[in-house]
Amino acid sequence: MAAGRDELRAPGQAVPYEDELEASDSADDVSESAENPSENAEDLEDPGDGEGAVPEAGPQVKRVRVRRSVAGRRLDKYMHGRFPRISRTLIQKWIKDGEITVNDLPAKPSYEPKEGDIVRIVIPPPPPSEVVPQDIPLDILYEDDWLIVINKPIGMVCHPAYASQTGTIANAVAGYAERLSKGSDPFRPGIVHRLDKNTTGVMLIAKCDEAHWRVSLQFERRTVKKEYFAVVHGRVSLDGDVIHKPLAPHPDTTQRMILPGSIYPPRQAMFKEAITEYRVRRRYAGYTAVDLFPRTGRTHQLRVHMSSLGHPIVGDRLYGGRLVSERELSGEGSSLPLFEFQALHARRLRLVHPIQETPLDIEAPLPPHLARLTELLEGHRNDR
Repeated sequence: MAAGRDELRAPGQAVPYEDELEASDSADDVSESAENPSENAEDLEDPGDGEGAVPEAGPQVKRVRVRRSVAGRRLDKYMHGRFPRISRTLIQKWIKDGEITVNDLPAKPSYEPKEGDIVRIVIPPPPPSEVVPQDIPLDILYEDDWLIVINKPIGMVCHPAYASQTGTIANAVAGYAERLSKGSDPFRPGIVHRLDKNTTGVMLIAKCDEAHWRVSLQFERRTVKKEYFAVVHGRVSLDGDVIHKPLAPHPDTTQRMILPGSIYPPRQAMFKEAITEYRVRRRYAGYTAVDLFPRTGRTHQLRVHMSSLGHPIVGDRLYGGRLVSERELSGEGSSLPLFEFQALHARRLRLVHPIQETPLDIEAPLPPHLARLTELLEGHRNDR
């Protein structure tokens, strides 16, 4: 159970995290009673707080004895009065999670503390403020004093979504590089752009802030040329075209994007411009290999755009793609899926070096699962 600093801080109040852990001696939660909650309670030393019992960086345990009951005062409001810098919402969560107990028993937020009750609260340690460096192997495509370009592996997210998450690209580069750009987010050191968890290929990392903002400016101005390789279902009829369809997050989930004209209320969706150019690389019986050139960088853009043409990317079940097996493609071999994610690879990245101001053109070879897919298509689905 981890809580962010903002959840433990009153709006507009900048105080050290450690100060927020102390019970208030001047609590002013009087919405249901004019009595000061600190006058109705006695702080106790927790048996587990002895020397060496709890690491300094670990959770803190506080125990409070209720001196007298106050009619109508709920447990969540009572504890908020004792710890006013912890939000009532977070206190309610801790009660439901069993981190706040009464007489060592679970309670409800609506419970009214009685005289003599012992309320125990376990307060988590402050979250880490930086990404944890990890020794995770990286496939380095290019490196100099200012940049690292990697071939991102399958199944790896780019940066932590929460403080304790590890095993990300950010953790790996923090363990590899002596220095990285800071950017605006401490959990994204060096991360200039992102790829989906199950998309492989070229990904650029900045070692210093100047390189970071200079490359970011190129992305913002759309002068970075990105090229992806994908295998889609069906036979794409045109040799190439430009898809110009705006995208917005699904109103009910952040894990999916939608197009205009969907059944979802437009007032709940904020559509942004999204443009993708595609070119057919090779047609096969029932499949097409395509090169994709995104002119914008929206979440799931390539996946949604190809699906909108009736040609979802192979393996992309979120947007209509199917899993395929060696037996389905060749008539023999295993009937198990070749892979269970989208057949999409960031093949090439072209930009101007942010410091040297020379052209930089980086390519990443196909990962084994896509190499095997194309091998099977060439050998058994040749449609020339």
